[in-house]
Amino acid sequence: MSAPPQVQKKCGTVKEVKSGDTIIIRGPVIDGPPPEIQLKLSNITAPKVARAATKNKNIPETKDEPYGWEAREFLRKKLIGQNVFFTHENPPKSTVNYGTVWLAKGNIAGENVTESLVSEGLVFVRGDVRNVTPELARLQELEEMAKAAGKGRFSSDPPSNHVRDVKWVVEDQRALFDKFGGKPIKAIIEKVRDGSSVYAFLLPDFYNITLMISGIRCPEFKQNKDEIIDEPYGREAQFFVEFRLLQRDVEIVLESVENNAFIGSILHPRGNIAEQLLEQGFAKCVDWSMNNCTKSVVEKMHLAEKRAKEQRLRRWKDNYVPSGPQISNKDREFTGIVTEIANNAESLIVKLPNGDTKKIFLSSIRPPREKRPPGEEGKITPRSKDFRPLYDIPWMLEAREFLRKKLVRKPVKVVVDYIQPAKDKMPEKVCCTVTIGKVNIAEAMVSKGLATVVKYKQNNDQRSSHYNDLLAAESKAEKSQYGVHAKKDNPIHRVTDLSGNPTKAKSHLASLKRARGTKAVVEFVTSGSRVKLYLYKESLLITFLLAGVKAPRGPRPSPGGGGTIPGEPYSEEALLFTTEHCLQREVEINVEGMDSKGSNFIGWLFVDGVNLSVALVEEGLAEVPSFGALGEHINTLKAAEERAKSKNLNIWKDRIDVEEETKKVDEEREVVKRKIDYREVRISEVTEELHFYAQNVDQGDQLEELLSRLRQELTANPPLPGAYNPKRGELAAAKFTCDDQWYRVKIEKVTGTKISVFYIDYGNRETLDVTRVASLPAEFASAGSFATEYALACVALPPDNDDKKAAYEALLQDIVDRTLKLNVEYKVAGLPHATLVDPETNDDIGLALVQDGYVLVANIQERRLEELIKEYKTAEDKVKAEHRNIWQYGDIREDPKEFSGTR
Repeated sequence: MSAPPQVQKKCGTVKEVKSGDTIIIRGPVIDGPPPEIQLKLSNITAPKVARAATKNKNIPETKDEPYGWEAREFLRKKLIGQNVFFTHENPPKSTVNYGTVWLAKGNIAGENVTESLVSEGLVFVRGDVRNVTPELARLQELEEMAKAAGKGRFSSDPPSNHVRDVKWVVEDQRALFDKFGGKPIKAIIEKVRDGSSVYAFLLPDFYNITLMISGIRCPEFKQNKDEIIDEPYGREAQFFVEFRLLQRDVEIVLESVENNAFIGSILHPRGNIAEQLLEQGFAKCVDWSMNNCTKSVVEKMHLAEKRAKEQRLRRWKDNYVPSGPQISNKDREFTGIVTEIANNAESLIVKLPNGDTKKIFLSSIRPPREKRPPGEEGKITPRSKDFRPLYDIPWMLEAREFLRKKLVRKPVKVVVDYIQPAKDKMPEKVCCTVTIGKVNIAEAMVSKGLATVVKYKQNNDQRSSHYNDLLAAESKAEKSQYGVHAKKDNPIHRVTDLSGNPTKAKSHLASLKRARGTKAVVEFVTSGSRVKLYLYKESLLITFLLAGVKAPRGPRPSPGGGGTIPGEPYSEEALLFTTEHCLQREVEINVEGMDSKGSNFIGWLFVDGVNLSVALVEEGLAEVPSFGALGEHINTLKAAEERAKSKNLNIWKDRIDVEEETKKVDEEREVVKRKIDYREVRISEVTEELHFYAQNVDQGDQLEELLSRLRQELTANPPLPGAYNPKRGELAAAKFTCDDQWYRVKIEKVTGTKISVFYIDYGNRETLDVTRVASLPAEFASAGSFATEYALACVALPPDNDDKKAAYEALLQDIVDRTLKLNVEYKVAGLPHATLVDPETNDDIGLALVQDGYVLVANIQERRLEELIKEYKTAEDKVKAEHRNIWQYGDIREDPKEFSGTR
């Protein structure tokens, strides 16, 4: 290849290839659209490409000359968007610029484009035969070589095979849309009319179409014979699109046909041009065409427009006035746990990771409203004193229950869409999109007819970032006549409130006492031991007092209205404890009786199987009174109270028990009983120290649901392998080697590209390559680990390493991947030591290891375990006499205190 001549070369970027020998080069971009030059390559002529008819100039349609399209495509694929060096000259009596172009390799001129075209046999070499320059001679030599090789136009292929059939006018646009609509079609952008409309060839059939980009409108820039339209930022928007898309290979999705133009999206590997135009302030969202876009694209477009507005970019610089308070980026997104559905399904209370709570409203929707007679809408009319909106307004209870069941005590992601300022004595509202997993909870409500969508004025941007999705969901609900859109069969809840009505309350006492395990929802918490319950099967509202406890009383009005009686110490803590554990949660109650007023029921309340009376006492937030019948739970309550006293928890911190000294001698003589409170667990891991990790069986569904959501999230948004920078001690996600699935882990050690991790929900450990570890999404970090570490109680490992290994293998075989009953016996340095029992045979696993001669009995000095240790010692003496396993050579004990487990 010949060296470039020693002439002054210029540099630029190729904007467009007009034909196989003509290109348009842009100069450097300084400010706005850069200067351009049209350059014809010297010494060659390319076959002409087809042209459409031009009506206003009476220019007829022309067809390709053979290899005209191949020559243009050769240059387009090689040059579009590339930096080049070029020379140019304007011969006398000519308006055409001629020159030579080289691809730029840094600051050096590389491939000569003219020579490449000639080498492929795609152009004709021409020139003055009387004045053959070295450059021309080189081209003639290359042409002879192409002819000898049968390349391009010198091939034996019929020339007619290299002429396109271009459809300059699509006669039946609807038929073309029916054929290709909704499917990606390969295309080349031939011209950018303005920022939001282009001309394109659909390949491979060369349909010439006009495409309006879905969802947006840019300022127009048109320059025709009869009119010039030059709206502000129109030229810049056109250049923005030209620079990125002109003559690029793209895919087009046709989404609609309107006014002889197709509407659709342009797919490009580097991103969505519509989203980029919106983000730079060149375009605005257009709802009517945005309905054609997918759900995820609509969301991104609205957010992009919102960012441009907030930054006052371009078209929003002078004419944008925000509809409400602005939101900083740090306050826009957060995660938390929903603790309450407030205001009758209109708002949520979310507990943030730092412990604070925040009240939020769901964006752009309204919960069910009371239906008024025609003409009475908006008027304030008196209501019955017994009117309860939650139960008496159709579908409001269903809306609240939908939110309660979906959200209460669940982690959610919150994105603040807008803030509605305080108005007409109504406080400020922070309006948000709330998602749980992948579900937009507002959209789910609307789709079931449990809420309606707020309708806004066109230029009001204070709306949900998923507003179009909400409208689509409402349309479907209306067509299906769901919920508030139903024309008949509206739900009626005839709820009876027994609070403050002794006569009615007593009439229900007998039936409620007989019905054990009555289901209820906690509607309100008055104090640590007093709640308001909704018994949904019985359609009753009752006030319920916790049996067996006396909780600190909170502040209350003085009799006769003379001020307020201060609350007792720890009354606020007791109220908060009960609120956090049971507000708006489903509970079970056993009614035992009524109080002296005759309108409040007394009994036991269970949340997820936990007796709330016992839980309050255990935390030192209530005491067990010396009066009243405590029934079947007396022993459990007393034991819980003793534990709280021993730890000086809350109400016991400053109390001095005057009877403590008198009871001390009796307590020392009293035989302390071993506490047995079995729960079902599944053993997920065993360590060589006879430690094991156990998962509560009743949490199995929660773990599966959490992992399922985690895997769905990482499948939908796959992490970039190796992009995560792990740090010791932080939570992450990792792919387990055995099944290649994602799990939650804790980073224990980082050594180069090798990461040591601990699977927090199972207890196993593994060293992985950094590419198998990824950042854990925030919503999955709040849930605690599902596997708890325990040590096998009352036993110790033998000193010999081989015997230790045998003991480990025996325990592994006995318990791993099995469901067993577990009872915590004691703790050592904070680690719970537990016994395990086979639920079918009631065999003690630890005792079985002792009986088989694999382990020693630990030296435990606790009176409440005397009977258990005695049973273990008897088994040890027997196996020792039989010389089995570790005892085969006699008594291996030298000093009982040396064995782990000594207390």
